[in-house]
Formats: sequence, structure tokens, C-alpha cells
Amino acid sequence: MTTNRPHSLLKGKPLWLLAVGVLLVGGVSFIVVRSLIQARQAEQAAMVEPLPQRVQVAALGRVEPAGRVVDVVPSENGRLSRLEVAEGDSVQADEILAYLDIYDVRRAERDYAASQLSEAEALLTAQTQVGEASIQEAETRVAQVDQPQLAAIAAQQKTIASLQADLGIAEADLARFEQLYGDGAIALQEVDRQQATVQKLQEQILSAQARQRELEAARTSNMTNAAAQVEAEVAGLQLAQVQAQVDSAAQNLALAEARLDQALIRAPKAGQVLQLYAEPGEAVTTSAPILALGDTDQMYVVAEVYETDVTLVEPGQRATIISRNGAFDQALTGTVERVGLQIFKNDVLDDDPAANADARVVEVMVRVDQSAVIAGLTNLQVDVAIDVES
Repeated sequence: MTTNRPHSLLKGKPLWLLAVGVLLVGGVSFIVVRSLIQARQAEQAAMVEPLPQRVQVAALGRVEPAGRVVDVVPSENGRLSRLEVAEGDSVQADEILAYLDIYDVRRAERDYAASQLSEAEALLTAQTQVGEASIQEAETRVAQVDQPQLAAIAAQQKTIASLQADLGIAEADLARFEQLYGDGAIALQEVDRQQATVQKLQEQILSAQARQRELEAARTSNMTNAAAQVEAEVAGLQLAQVQAQVDSAAQNLALAEARLDQALIRAPKAGQVLQLYAEPGEAVTTSAPILALGDTDQMYVVAEVYETDVTLVEPGQRATIISRNGAFDQALTGTVERVGLQIFKNDVLDDDPAANADARVVEVMVRVDQSAVIAGLTNLQVDVAIDVES
């Protein structure tokens, strides 16, 4: 038995239903294909079109003086005796700002140490003068010993020279007498007498030479002793010049001056007194400042740039600074001077309640061109726009 399955399926169904089904399937296929083509075209367009470039980096900032605000603290605990400055005063580096109550006591200690040093130096001067006088006396004794002995030695040398001259004449006479005796012109006694004269002169010369040696030996010994006395006096003077008393007094004075300086509170640098935290009579400690100091001649803005934007910021870029609260009317300008090297949690909070209150930021220092406008607005919150294309 033969069956026709398709024919049996179509049997009894209208042709228009079949046409509608074919149209539906084709329409759905067309829509799907068109959607895929449109998505592909959009993707290609997105790949071809460049992303918009950033021209500015916006950040919140705060106003600070050059070198930031310096909190000045005392060198030691105590009580504030008097203040030498008021808020708004300009001061120079190392200028005295305030005194502690122990200043008067420390000054008396310094004056006492200075008087002790003066006494020690006066004693040293007196001892030095005595020592120099002793040296002069010893040197004088050397001259007193040396000059007469040199004269005696010189006189002895003259005596020897005179005797040697007489001996020469006597020896010449003796030779002549011997000649005459040989010729029979004179007696032997004349020759003997002349021989005796020659011997006597020779003995006198030997005696005079021995005496010269004695004088020279005595002079050498006396000069050695006198030189030793001079050296002893010089050594004594040198010992006086290095007395420990003077050194100790000088060290005590240096210590007293250092302790006196600790009772003073000095300006660590030039600037303006921004705020006083303590008044005379109040106890002060090394852990609490008595005043705030800042160099308001040149003002900066510390812009807190988000860590995601900091790579766009470089030194030398120009910036615009405005106050949203109307602290100053004009828009200020400045230049990025330094980009921080650390990431912090933001300190300057936006007024917008929806703003990120726990952002990660990098501090960027902007040198303000119009410092006089914000010289009295330290810690003011401002808006900063950095031109990253400048």
C-alpha cells in the first residue's frame, strides 16, 4: 500500500496560511540580519572616531602660604612671660617672638658664667705677663754670662798671638846666636840664655792655650745652663696658657648662653603671624604651638587632583583659581610648580553631598600670580582648573 505523507499534511489547510508562515519566517530573518549589520557598522564607527581629548583637570584646593603654615613651639616647657608680636605682624628669620618666664634666671646664669670667664682670662693674662718677664730675665742672664766670657776668650786669643809673635822673634835670635857662636863671635852663655828665652815663651803659649780652652769650656757650660733656664721659663708659660680653668669657664659660658636661648622663642623663617594660640601667663609645652607663621608674600594653592587624572598634570601648566563662596571676585591665575609623589585621602571636601568623600588624590602645588588678593585667606577652599594643554 503506497502513502503520500506531504500531501496528507497539506490536505485540508488553506494556502494563505502557508504564505503567511513563509512571510513571517522571512521577516524575522531579515530583522535579525539587519540588526547584526547595524551593530557591526556602529562598532566600526566607534573604532574609527577618536575619543574626545581632555583639555582641563578640575580639582578642589586650599590656599596656603609659601612653605606651608609653620606652627612655632617653645624649646622647653614653661610659662609664657610676654609676646613681642601680634596677629598680622611681619617678622624676620630668627627674630624674637616671645619670652618664657625663666628667661631672667637664665640671663643671670649667663652673666655669672661670663664673669667667671673674665676672671680666668685676667688670671691667665697676669700669669702670661709674669712668664714673659721670667723669660726676658733668663735671656738677659744669658747675655750677661756670654758677653764677659766672650771678651775673656778674645783677650786670651790676643795674648796667645802676642806670645807667638815674641816666640818667633826669640827663635830667630836663637838661630842667629847659634850662627855667631859657631863663628866664635859670642860666648856659649849667650846662646843658652836665648835658648831659655825661647823655652819660656813656648811654655807661656801652652799655658795661654790651656787657659783659652778652660774659658771656652766654661762658656759652653754656662750657655747650656742659661738656655735650659730659658726653656724652663718658656715651658712654664705654655702650661699657663692652656690652663683648664679658662677652658672650663668658656664651656660654662657656652652652656649658659644655650640655656638662655632656649628661654626665647624665635621665628624659624621670615613671614607673617597668622594666629596666636597662647597668651602671656599661660603654660606652654613643646608639643603645642604658641603661634602660626606663614610667608604670605607668595601664596600657593594646594590642588587635590584625583589619582586617575594626575598623569595629565605637569609642572609649568597654567591654572585658573576661583572661589565658589565669593571670598574674592576675580578669577586668579597660577602655574603648576610641583606635582606630589604620594597619594593621600582628600582633605578638601566638596559642598555637594553626593561628592566622593573618600577620594584618593595627589597634592599639586600651584604658584598664584596674584598673591596679594588671597594673602589673608589661608586655608580657603577654592576650585582649580588646570589647563593640561598649556
